Amino acid sequence: MAKLETKKILVTGSVGQIGSELTLALRRKYGNDNVVATGRKTKPSEILLNSGPFEFIDITDRKSVEKVVKEYNIDTIYNMAAILSAVGEEKPLLCWDVNINGLYNILEIAREFEMAKVFVPSSIAAFGPETPQENTPQETILKPKTMYGVTKVAGELLGDYYFKRFGLDVRGVRYPGIISSETLPGGGTTDYAVEIFYEAIKNKKYTCFVKKDTVLPMMYMPDCIKGTIDLMETDIKNLKHHCDFNMASMSFSAEELANEIKKHIPDFVCKYKPDFRQAIADTWPKTINDISARKEWGWKPKYNISTMTKDMLDKLGKRYEQGTL
Repeated sequence: MAKLETKKILVTGSVGQIGSELTLALRRKYGNDNVVATGRKTKPSEILLNSGPFEFIDITDRKSVEKVVKEYNIDTIYNMAAILSAVGEEKPLLCWDVNINGLYNILEIAREFEMAKVFVPSSIAAFGPETPQENTPQETILKPKTMYGVTKVAGELLGDYYFKRFGLDVRGVRYPGIISSETLPGGGTTDYAVEIFYEAIKNKKYTCFVKKDTVLPMMYMPDCIKGTIDLMETDIKNLKHHCDFNMASMSFSAEELANEIKKHIPDFVCKYKPDFRQAIADTWPKTINDISARKEWGWKPKYNISTMTKDMLDKLGKRYEQGTL
């Protein structure tokens, strides 16, 4: 089958935290009609629904994906559909089904239709307690202790296999915790770093589900989106790695984030009541070495904890005043 001439992009999981903003960014860049948003059952936002095509699919149901791929002549897939870490521990079989069986369907369809590229995100959840926690290297021990982490390691290996075995251009990064002012996260261990902003604006108090000295790598959504698209646009000749790029921006403790918010909302109070997610966070790195991403595709984050916090509070504050938060 000859490669498709018209560039058409499919985003799975486009109703999720990253997928929702990635879809809109791709539409701005490549044209609304050229980016097909998809979700499984969650109702999309008005802007997602009205700015371009939207279809309901289930990546574990291969026929539903193939139908959309054929209808829109899809050439590139961003596979953002996933069950995240906290939900994955509550529903491990579902996590495996979506994150592995669903990914296999995506890769097989991309191979059969000879697609140009596939983006398959990984995560810092791919690491485990045996991994060096400080300045975690690109090449290191991957022995996660969560089902989500297991699926991310398997996903990295599967993507690399399809690249080497079939020549399918599969790319991916190990996302840290992602902080966004637009869409709430969906059941991850770093969700507190988003929830804390909403509660600070609305109630001036928050009870955090990890300990105050818990340090994890984080990233602001604008950097996440830019980095994702930059990787996908990089000439493949520049890439030595493919599906497992370390991607870092900032690292801070829960208390450091709370203190940063207090600079803008002095009467904000944060308490700490660790739950089962603390054990997950304890297996993840504190800081990440992303020299490979910086060298191979020019990765460079723009935001730090101070500029991110100010921007988050500014945007959420305006939405709160408008009654849309």
